[in-house]
Amino acid sequence: MKTQLLEPYEVESAGKLISNILHQLKAVVLGHEDTHKMVLISLLSRGHLLLEGVPGVGKTLLVRTLSKIMGLEFKRVQFTPDLMPGDILGAHILQTGENGKREMEFHKGPVFTNILLADEINRATPKTQAALLEAMQENCVTLLGKTFALPSPFFVLATQNPIELEGTYPLPEAQVDRFLVKLTIKTIDSSVMTDLITTRRRGEPPDVTWTISKKELSVLFEYMDKIFLPKPVGGYISRLVAATWPNREKTPGIVDDYVSFGASPRAAIGISEAARAHALMDGRPTAGFDDVKKVAVPVLNHRIILNYKAGIDNINSANIVEELISQIPDTDVELPNEISIKQEK
Repeated sequence: MKTQLLEPYEVESAGKLISNILHQLKAVVLGHEDTHKMVLISLLSRGHLLLEGVPGVGKTLLVRTLSKIMGLEFKRVQFTPDLMPGDILGAHILQTGENGKREMEFHKGPVFTNILLADEINRATPKTQAALLEAMQENCVTLLGKTFALPSPFFVLATQNPIELEGTYPLPEAQVDRFLVKLTIKTIDSSVMTDLITTRRRGEPPDVTWTISKKELSVLFEYMDKIFLPKPVGGYISRLVAATWPNREKTPGIVDDYVSFGASPRAAIGISEAARAHALMDGRPTAGFDDVKKVAVPVLNHRIILNYKAGIDNINSANIVEELISQIPDTDVELPNEISIKQEK
């Protein structure tokens, strides 16, 4: 099957739409421009997003603003320790019909939307967190043996507090793996903070002045599907993900020393899609090695499980991925060096 590549006019059209989205995010959410790009890459890749940071750094504002720009249906759930799965998915309620017969009727929960903001997701219990597993992976919900499809597109944009804060429950690995990207939101610097407190009373953001239409968004997804990923780039992604597992041939020493479990094949799929989105954002119809390197850390950092020694030596998952990028060559073809060429002559 022949791959259909993007035409030059399509690349230009996509660039304008992406530029407008980023311009709106920058105008409403001060600072974090690099984060805005990765958030958009996640959505273009049709992936879910996890934002981590202390309260008050703009995580919720970022998600709410993005939903307004996208013009999609948006619902927000504040996760608390007493939140139950039915509060998210919905529940069957006994109703009396017009004929007087009593039947169980399903009332849809807030998960039935285009963008679900799961605010402070790690403040809920593991039982409630797990309620989102099927929705995030299969885009559907199954209750009492009946499956209900979710709207398309469907994104979970979740925020969480650092695990060191009070009243938090760590997300299980199976659920964390469902998020395409995990980003750490840090506080803004002093110059941006000065703009915030001098131009916005009570910190209230300005309104969004431009939104993308559903037709334009659909076209943007179509352009995304046309981005070509060459086989050598795919091979690089595979070797990068395989290298996250310890005690394997050609695994770098830092992985053997600090990693207990590496990334799953889902991570390789995520990197390939995110690399395509990065190429589209950069105005190119083909994803390359540099695109992979730009998105590897946010796609892999939450999928690598470290051992106790990593905590002692202050090593995090991002350090591991950055070291792998520096050590693993773009291609697995060994080129002859200058000495061997001279010897053959």
